[in-house]
Amino acid sequence: MANELATASTLHTEDVSVWFGDRQVLDKVSLTFPANQVTALIGPSGCGKSTFLRTLNRMHELIPGAGLAGAVYLDGKDIYGENVDAVDVRINIGMVFQKPNPFPTMSIKENILSGLKLSGRKIGDSEELVETSLRRASIWNEVKDRLDDQALSLSGGQQQRLCIARSLAMNPQVLLMDEPCSALDPGSTRRIEETIEELSDSMTIVIVTHNMQQAQRVSHQTAFFLADDNTPGGVVEFGSTEDVFNRPVDARTNDYVNGHFG
Repeated sequence: MANELATASTLHTEDVSVWFGDRQVLDKVSLTFPANQVTALIGPSGCGKSTFLRTLNRMHELIPGAGLAGAVYLDGKDIYGENVDAVDVRINIGMVFQKPNPFPTMSIKENILSGLKLSGRKIGDSEELVETSLRRASIWNEVKDRLDDQALSLSGGQQQRLCIARSLAMNPQVLLMDEPCSALDPGSTRRIEETIEELSDSMTIVIVTHNMQQAQRVSHQTAFFLADDNTPGGVVEFGSTEDVFNRPVDARTNDYVNGHFG
């Protein structure tokens, strides 16, 4: 294949703490995301899940007044280290947001190739890359005859899968997903979940979700975040998804996954 796929990588955080100005929102989060596994981040709104997700590819530092302590390692290399290019980090660690955000003035095909062009990376066989990316995002059969149509002509679920395909075109080692199904209908959600399962064969995935059933369906391991009484968010419990949901160690985890709060 002309466009060879990257190898999945292990991502690891060590004592990651985050501030917005003087307000600390996360405290000493240490987690490991193994290659080819899906990790779900769960917890009530406001506990720092999405903020933590953004530290994993240096998007956090784009927010004015944001600060960070600790380290994030991709295959043992600190992505915040000296002489590490943040753009390269975001290429290797892609991100899909809660709301589909295709470029509205671009066609479906142009959306797929946009990241490569904006980053100045060489494109080998563009036709093959477009098809491969759309196939991996489980949307090729729906759009193969309309690649020159505007991206906004797609449904919401299709737009989200297009955004996944756009990230995949960059050939990331890790894919971060911030509530990617929250605005979608059940049918679109199911297709995204099937896509996540297929993609985990070739990459590492971290997903923030408020849907407990979704976390159980798609993830291998789960981290439960919580912020108590004006204290910064942190991880209460982390382990296999099976254990976190069915054999939680902390009573607060048990209450949350069973819908008693949050």
